[in-house]
Amino acid sequence: MCGIFACHSHPDVNKFKPTALKLAKAVRHRGPDWSGSVISNNTILCHERLSIVGVAESGAQPLTNADESIVLAVNGEIYNHRLVRKHLKTPYHFKTTSDCEVIIPLYLEYGLDAPKHLDGMFSFVLYDKKLDRTIAARDPIGVTTFYMGRSSAQPGAVYFASELKCLHPVCDTIESFPPGHIYDSQTDKLTRYFQPTWWDEMKVPSTPLDLKVLRETFEKSVRKRLMAEVPYGVLLSGGLDSSLVAAIAQRETLRQRKLAEEAGVTEESAEDMDKGEGLVGIDDENHLSTMTFLPQLNSFSIGLPGSPDNKAALEVAKFLGTKHHVMTFTIEDGLNALSDVIYHLETYDVTTIRASTPMYLLSRKIKAMGIKMVLSGEGSDEIFGGYLYFHNAPNKAEFHEECVRRVKNLHLADCLRANKSTSAWGLEARVPFLDKEFLELAMNIDPQEKMITKEKIEKYILRKAFDTSDDPTAEPYLPENILWRQKEQFSDGVGYGWIDSLKDNAELHVTDEMMKNPKPEWGSDIPDTKEAYWYRTMFDEHFPPSCASTVMRWTPKWSKQTDPSGRAIAIHQDKYEDA
Repeated sequence: MCGIFACHSHPDVNKFKPTALKLAKAVRHRGPDWSGSVISNNTILCHERLSIVGVAESGAQPLTNADESIVLAVNGEIYNHRLVRKHLKTPYHFKTTSDCEVIIPLYLEYGLDAPKHLDGMFSFVLYDKKLDRTIAARDPIGVTTFYMGRSSAQPGAVYFASELKCLHPVCDTIESFPPGHIYDSQTDKLTRYFQPTWWDEMKVPSTPLDLKVLRETFEKSVRKRLMAEVPYGVLLSGGLDSSLVAAIAQRETLRQRKLAEEAGVTEESAEDMDKGEGLVGIDDENHLSTMTFLPQLNSFSIGLPGSPDNKAALEVAKFLGTKHHVMTFTIEDGLNALSDVIYHLETYDVTTIRASTPMYLLSRKIKAMGIKMVLSGEGSDEIFGGYLYFHNAPNKAEFHEECVRRVKNLHLADCLRANKSTSAWGLEARVPFLDKEFLELAMNIDPQEKMITKEKIEKYILRKAFDTSDDPTAEPYLPENILWRQKEQFSDGVGYGWIDSLKDNAELHVTDEMMKNPKPEWGSDIPDTKEAYWYRTMFDEHFPPSCASTVMRWTPKWSKQTDPSGRAIAIHQDKYEDA
């Protein structure tokens, strides 16, 4: 991940520059490798870089075209950059090997439709000097975090940033930039460019299930995300989703290592690179090219001593042959980090904070080992209805409606957690389940196939797609007991004592009297538990009330439980060995 701060049409941009650089510095944790800024007319773009692709030379940003009339600041990864280079209608000479540079020629060819041609996770701000025009866009699901703000002191200016902490010192209104949208300063409007067939939650799909296509499409999604020039790893909780990601990544890593041993890396001409040759990423035949040949795939898990996740993760790692790193944390470690976690997450949602704290601690350890990128399993539960409360869905129409709603809100929940927990330490998380192509397939499957019954556990079709037990010649992806392990929410799986300790400590910090007298500035957004109240007060220590509008609370549907923990759902099996 990288960090962006930009301001379009500031009345005195040169005077504002020192402030802009200071605000950009607030997200330097996201991009510790290099800083850059460009002022043009009344617009400034600042960038804090984490180098993953285009490391060896000038992938530093902001990027510009040949005559420097286009300036671009990007946070993210463009997985189809080689294909874009190859199939551009107008020849374009690239200055760098950065995957993100393809956004410039796409803008020149397609204007506001440029994001439609991108396959990846991204937020970007592009300035066109000739038109004095700024456009900004965010990836379809909101894997990367992105915000937009305005100030009553400079009514004509529009601000953009990767995190809230850049904006609240200068903006009095801030909103989460909607995923799948593009902003155009010429109209001062946001337009949705991402229009998949599954977007209307009231339209119940009827596509028959094809397990082979489901498996192969997900394998392709993981393969795309191994595009890197730096050491990478995989977050492995031992649950279904992260284990499948790890299994596929390990197969691809072993294949890449074998290819590397058979053939050396050759130098490509500049003309070839303009067509996408000799660069990392996937090509037309869906083959991966990478410069990172690790002796072993590194996998990582975290939990309290004796946690269900660490136990299961070790079993998976041993089965796959990854180099696994088990990290334990104490309840005190987690409690001590809470305020910092909330500062980086920029939320007071209970579920997000519970799950993010172990992930935040783990990310620090991973970065200290020299790893810059990890694969993670977010998104599967939303796509397939994997949360335990989906057991209570009354029919397939409501099941599907809830899946679509959850996917649409991922940018306020799990994507926010995965992005900010890792980016806090300059680590990038990639999420294969949220691939555009995979979503188009999986969200169009007849939801009756996803329904949970006595015969079918949650995410049955995903498990079945990777179940090779009926083919004795096939190499199994995972141990059978892992493939069919019941869902554990990450905050539960790290150890049940973690959530209990959070509730106990909230009791110490929040009195009954405080619960009866919430702060007036909270309006109607009143915490309903002491734990939620505690987090809200910590949030208020870091951010003004204007930032609260960007927060969404995660709550289960079809359940009388007010606690969002999966363990609170009646169907949960408390003992891992029974799962």
